[in-house]
Amino acid sequence: MEYTIRKTIILITGLCLFACKNEKEDKSGDKPNVLFIAIDDMNDDINLLGTTYHIQTPGLEKIAQQGVLFTNAFCNTPACNPSRSSILSGLYPATTGIYGNQTDWRAAIPDAITLPEYFKQNGYLTIGAGKIYHHQMNHAFHDDGAFDEFLKLPRYPDDPPPEKLNGLPVWIGGDRDGTSTSIPFDWGARSYGKNHQHPDIRTVDWLIKKLDSIDEPFFMGAGIFRPHMPNYAPQEYFDMYPADSLVMPALRKDDLKDLPQGALTMLDEGKPFIYNTIRKGSPDGKDKYKEALQAYYASCTFADAQIGRLFEALQKSKHAKNTIVIVWSDHGYHLGEKEHWEKFVLWDKANHIPMIISGPGVPKGTRVDTPVSLIDIYPTLTELSGLPQKAGLEGNSLAGLMNGKDTIYPPVRMTYGYKNHAVRGRKWKYISYNDGTEELYNIEEDPNEWKNLAGDPTYDNIKDSLRDYLPSFNRSPMPDIVVSSGEPGTY
Repeated sequence: MEYTIRKTIILITGLCLFACKNEKEDKSGDKPNVLFIAIDDMNDDINLLGTTYHIQTPGLEKIAQQGVLFTNAFCNTPACNPSRSSILSGLYPATTGIYGNQTDWRAAIPDAITLPEYFKQNGYLTIGAGKIYHHQMNHAFHDDGAFDEFLKLPRYPDDPPPEKLNGLPVWIGGDRDGTSTSIPFDWGARSYGKNHQHPDIRTVDWLIKKLDSIDEPFFMGAGIFRPHMPNYAPQEYFDMYPADSLVMPALRKDDLKDLPQGALTMLDEGKPFIYNTIRKGSPDGKDKYKEALQAYYASCTFADAQIGRLFEALQKSKHAKNTIVIVWSDHGYHLGEKEHWEKFVLWDKANHIPMIISGPGVPKGTRVDTPVSLIDIYPTLTELSGLPQKAGLEGNSLAGLMNGKDTIYPPVRMTYGYKNHAVRGRKWKYISYNDGTEELYNIEEDPNEWKNLAGDPTYDNIKDSLRDYLPSFNRSPMPDIVVSSGEPGTY
């Protein structure tokens, strides 16, 4: 009798411990977690997308193997602040009037509930680090109310070396107002010691530690700075891209001859001195093009390595099976195409981006070729997380598309500046500028956008059909943010 009672007590105690253990493990299992990974300035020259196969991204490939890769994903505007404002608010730039990197996004949409804030309102712990919102002016663009805890890094998270590594003194012409903006415009191999780690390493290290301590549903934002300038990375990443065997971008000498005035104006406003400096602005007259390419490629692979570390830590954590992972770049990047360096234009190279979603309810190893855009992230994550769909979002949930449903999806719309828009479908790309000039490309036959067909009346019906997707309303540009320091430039 005593033995039976003791055995029963042990059994009940064991069941209680098992139940308590499971309760702790499942505490975050009522809702899926979200790991929201933002990359800055990564274009489509990565082997993940299979375009030119020369920028190595094994970390992104591992995530894609566990989920859905969107091979035709696009930003909605090729600039950091308006792109991130669009993603995080679920609203198009033409709706908000947020067009520039200096625009005061919160003043433009004071009542908007941003994506992390919406998860917070629905019972999630929201934490983050790195560049989620536009990063400058002492975090003036950050949305403090959206996060329970956030690791803020300095405006220039890489302490500049005593002398620039690329040998270029400043951008030719300085900034548009004549102010020197030489600090970000640098590249080169840098070693990092224990007392000063690369900002992306600091971001990932901090978030990995957080993974082990969270026992409730979480929304975790990981903002990776690279490959944004300055293109500093450890030497090992430069060694992966020997200068004498670099894969070069597809360039055409007469690439500007068929561009309309609207495109030429946009190019002229898009910091042409950067490209000119790289090609012929060195004090010794040396062309720095290959050096700049090598640094960009190295920075992309370095960024990928940090994403890979974070994903590997997640896979080893207790949250592995219950976390949605979304990876995206805020826009693409020109590397000399159309005599341009950086973004700030409406061609695919500045707008085509990597985007991956993995996690519970997402099919593994799947590719979706339908054109989609970053404005779809907000409604997609809320649906995958089982949250109430937020009213007023302008994107479309991709949940059905990811699971193979026969979903009718409209062409993607991109905007840069006031009344400059592009519409991108599977085959055709149409650009309309605010001066009335146009471009039209058959992307299937002309992926580099070398032959502008807009002037050929044969294609008028195609232009008419794509014009239907232009916004009927364009909000006037909202004012720039004002800070007491008067800090110049943008980063």
